[in-house]
Amino acid sequence: MNHIFTTRDYAHHLAGEGTGVGPMIERVSPGSGRLVARFQQGTAEDAAAAIAQARDAFDNGPWPNKTGMERAAVLRRWADLIEENVERLARIEVDEAGKPIRQARGDLGNVVSLTHFAAGLAMQVHGETYSNLGPQKAGWIHREPVGVVGMIIPWNFPALIFAQKVPFALAAGCTVVVKPSEFTSGTALELARLGTLAGIPEGVLSVVTGYGDPVGEALVKSPDVDFVSFTGSTAIGRRILANSAETLKRVSLELGGKSANIVFADADLEDAIDGSLYGIFYNQGECCCSATRLLVDETIADDFVARLVARAKSLKLGDIHADDSDVGAMISDKHFEKVCSYLSKGKAEGASVLLGGEAANQDAGLFVQPTIFDHVTPDMTIFREEIFGPVLSIIRFKDQDEAVRLANDTIYGLASSLWTKNFDTAHQITPKLRSGSVWINTTIDGSPQMPFGGYKASGFGREMGQAGLDEFTNVKTVFAHLGKREPYYTAKG
Repeated sequence: MNHIFTTRDYAHHLAGEGTGVGPMIERVSPGSGRLVARFQQGTAEDAAAAIAQARDAFDNGPWPNKTGMERAAVLRRWADLIEENVERLARIEVDEAGKPIRQARGDLGNVVSLTHFAAGLAMQVHGETYSNLGPQKAGWIHREPVGVVGMIIPWNFPALIFAQKVPFALAAGCTVVVKPSEFTSGTALELARLGTLAGIPEGVLSVVTGYGDPVGEALVKSPDVDFVSFTGSTAIGRRILANSAETLKRVSLELGGKSANIVFADADLEDAIDGSLYGIFYNQGECCCSATRLLVDETIADDFVARLVARAKSLKLGDIHADDSDVGAMISDKHFEKVCSYLSKGKAEGASVLLGGEAANQDAGLFVQPTIFDHVTPDMTIFREEIFGPVLSIIRFKDQDEAVRLANDTIYGLASSLWTKNFDTAHQITPKLRSGSVWINTTIDGSPQMPFGGYKASGFGREMGQAGLDEFTNVKTVFAHLGKREPYYTAKG
């Protein structure tokens, strides 16, 4: 299917309508070099207007007071509308993010599933009752929507991470202001417009496009925003956490990663090879939980690595709109240069280049060759720092203890993968891995029911699952005395 390039012009999504004019951000596709979209360059005043609408919609509007069944019905209609538009939304994602079309289609399919799942959760928000406190005492625990939520969405999975946050907040009864990445704002705006068609009331879901400063800063610092949910780099996460202190608002941070992928000698090696390639080259390595560090049992390492490299040579990059494309483009010139700098550092510090190691020779687009480094050591930069590109580092280990030590030898703690057919091995190692997710005989996998989030410098808070809804709630304790209260102070004199 040939893709026809058109340039889309967008304004903010406020009060259910696109509004405003002014300076625009031009988005040139990293995969084609073509101008594909223009987004409004938001101001602090634009953010303030969206926040004011969200505040009024929460304090005075119908959404927080709707029944769970009513909110669920709207979310289900929203999911159905998204499903009807999957191909169009996927094409937008490809243009703006530079990812291969089959990966974008997968992302949008997951957006539909997440929205349906959040609709189900909307009907199940509940508290607890304690009836065993004594004949004259009763206690209730209420779970209430946290209020106005500011969300800052990254560029690597624009629609998917939108769906990991927004439907869950809406299911809880919150109102939401979204600041998408200035690179990839299209799907956030399109999804919000579909939400309006589904029946999300005005002011409940707004999207303000633009740069982190001023739009993101306004969300974090505003006293009218009760909660901020951020996905992005650890450096920006620290800045958000510091700025949130001014208003003491709650913050959820899903940040960087340097995930380990551990292959034991008793693994299904064909599965492990395919999973290892998927773990690093999926979404061209621009994934916070990419399996960037491949730890291989030294007794099988030579054969495993040779087979891995042979398979990797068949990966196709280039035309991101082609159904058989495997690896996409880097998101921007700056990021492309950053990833290339890590290739130079890996070679300079003594790692062996088994595949790639250079920018790809393409007519247009910011492509980096799928790269595999072997004989990497823990002191090397490519072992320690998040690269966020298609760059794999291979390390050999002697035994389980060394594998765990190497896996945990990082400031991050987002995810780990391990490959073994020995249940005892998997069961013993899983609790020792300091990461929020552990995948056994799979990688970068999951389901809407399963929460996702990190340890250490990978942040805190959870998305998806029941925990993903609970993030957007407050717990209120209600304690009642029944009948006449026995006085504590007695009358004197």
